[in-house]
Amino acid sequence: MSMAKAKTPIYLDYQATTPLDARVLDAMTPFLAEKFGNPHSVSHRFGWEAMAAVDVARGQVAGVIGAEDKEITFLSGATEANNLAIKGVMAAFAAKRPHMVTLVTEHKCVIESARYMEKHGPAGIKVTYLGVRKDGLIDLDRLARAITDKTALVSVMAVNNEIGVIQPLAEIGALCRKRGVLFHTDAAQAFGRIPLDVKAMKIDLMSISGHKIYGPKGIGAIYVRARPRVPLVPQMSGGGQERGMRPGTLAPAQCVGLGAAAAILAKEGAGETLRITALAVRFREKIEAAWPEAMINGSLEARYQGNLNMVFPGIDGDMLIAGLRDLAVSSGAACASAETGPSYVLKAIGLDDALADSSIRFGFGRYTSRADADFAADQVIEALNMLGPASGTAPKKRAEG
Repeated sequence: MSMAKAKTPIYLDYQATTPLDARVLDAMTPFLAEKFGNPHSVSHRFGWEAMAAVDVARGQVAGVIGAEDKEITFLSGATEANNLAIKGVMAAFAAKRPHMVTLVTEHKCVIESARYMEKHGPAGIKVTYLGVRKDGLIDLDRLARAITDKTALVSVMAVNNEIGVIQPLAEIGALCRKRGVLFHTDAAQAFGRIPLDVKAMKIDLMSISGHKIYGPKGIGAIYVRARPRVPLVPQMSGGGQERGMRPGTLAPAQCVGLGAAAAILAKEGAGETLRITALAVRFREKIEAAWPEAMINGSLEARYQGNLNMVFPGIDGDMLIAGLRDLAVSSGAACASAETGPSYVLKAIGLDDALADSSIRFGFGRYTSRADADFAADQVIEALNMLGPASGTAPKKRAEG
């Protein structure tokens, strides 16, 4: 088999994290050295200079989603943002509207935050965990039935981190606004990759991550609608920074990095998504031509194509990954890497243990070349053939059902 020329190892785990863009590092570097001021020091130039840079970054993040600068709060990442959104809103509404709705396929930190509030939050908090269709998408009728006059919050991820499906945010937002319920979305995998407009989509809270968008780790943001203001109980105590929602000294270099990454996506994100889509489709079609049994987990249409979660019936996923020594891929979310057993997301869309264990996630991104995609497809086909030649006789059926 002739392999396309590519520099190995090839990184195909862009949902776990992304490389730091050199342009982002350049923007951050001055604030790691000579521009070292505390942005909350208001009496001298060092502090003013740092806060001015933070304010620019705040505007850059806001611009990607159609928000106002003041609606962006910096914090440590999307996990903290999800915790703040769920615990903060439910604590604020516990007395009168102690109910929230989320999906069983949400990120672990959303599910665990909801469970925490049920067990340790104010008395009476209840959570409805909705299942999804076989294609991974929410059933809007089921959501409508789950909302009651006691519901304060609906939390639905924009792009699923494991299977890449895009939930119908505008429809969810319209339903929530009509019923007087707040809508939160974890957009860690969606920010800059798909069109997002918090006002048009009627999104009240949104979680954002720096290291998923070629920015630094350890920084993220939460969008909180300002008019009318979303009630939110802070989850930390301190000096009142970030309008009291997230106390603690801001890290200007990290904020600048997130802002620079956002600005790059605002300019290049649409074109980048088109290029990544073309690579992913090429990769998928090459594998499916050699292995007709291969299937895509989740909807083929409503998805971010840079996330391909593929199932190879009859193949042990761990053995397949072990055979892909020149590729960096994963069998699921990095946040669940310490757990054993099949992915709860794949189980939720109807896969049995054997099919879930035969699934691999391939992530494509900014630095994936056509040669990389071709080489990776060839490597996957070669490894599959080593583990068990495809029969080519199985009926073609998508895992999405």
